[in-house]
Amino acid sequence: MTRLISLLSDFGTKDPFVGELKAVIFSICPDAKLVDITHEVERFNIRMGAFMLASSAPCFPTGTVHLAVVDPGVGGQRRPIAVETNRSLYVGPDNGLLIPAAKREGIRRVYHLTNELLMLDRISSTFHGRDIFAPVAAHLACGTPVQETGEELTDYVRLSFGDPEFDRRGATCKVIHIDHFGNVITNILQQDMARLKTRGKLTIALRRKRLPTRLVRAYSALGGKELGLIVGSHGFLEIAGRESDASKRLSKKRRHDPNSKLLRVVKSYLICDERLRDISTIATVKTPVTHILGSVDY
Repeated sequence: MTRLISLLSDFGTKDPFVGELKAVIFSICPDAKLVDITHEVERFNIRMGAFMLASSAPCFPTGTVHLAVVDPGVGGQRRPIAVETNRSLYVGPDNGLLIPAAKREGIRRVYHLTNELLMLDRISSTFHGRDIFAPVAAHLACGTPVQETGEELTDYVRLSFGDPEFDRRGATCKVIHIDHFGNVITNILQQDMARLKTRGKLTIALRRKRLPTRLVRAYSALGGKELGLIVGSHGFLEIAGRESDASKRLSKKRRHDPNSKLLRVVKSYLICDERLRDISTIATVKTPVTHILGSVDY
């Protein structure tokens, strides 16, 4: 039976890149079924792509081949890989993009894609998504054993959203994503909430600002201009507003404004440094016994 293939990239839809991926897949595996997760990952933002892939992968049936391409290192020393987990296969660059999703499912083996018989005859140094990843994913979807893609490796690049640090005052966490609606998603998981003492008054402290907040179960429970804490659909604690963009209030300016602090932080990280590290503190949520510290870490 042909496996389902999911697609995720930072290609956008203006250019023909996504169409070329699909054309290659269908030329090799005509019966393939494709699902687009998104092609609107911010350009070169590996961490954003990893979050989106890890968030959506659990929704797919067992046996899915996940093809993901956010690949600023294309044509360089970065290796192409396939990851076998307890329920899926992943194909993409060895830059950490695939690992958070794969790790949740239990990684069995990781393979360095070296079998050129599974790739296109001509390989561009700038489009491995079309010439390497898409054909390999198509072959896997049509039944080629993953062991035939290349040699097993163990020194693949790891990427983690990090773990919140808990102490008697509360927890220190990172902002791992800001979604389309402006919800500020932290790396505190739902199962961590029991370790936070969230009774009493909560305050979001942004530099010299102090914004009152509270823990709610639904966005509709918030007032029109109120900020709240909510566990979102992917199981992470979010700072959110009711029908409003919480990130704008935390960054003080519109998050799409090229002069906003939030956007400058993201851009400088992507251009200057792909290592995982804190860059700029944006918010603190605290009670007399609890604080939640957020920092932009794309």
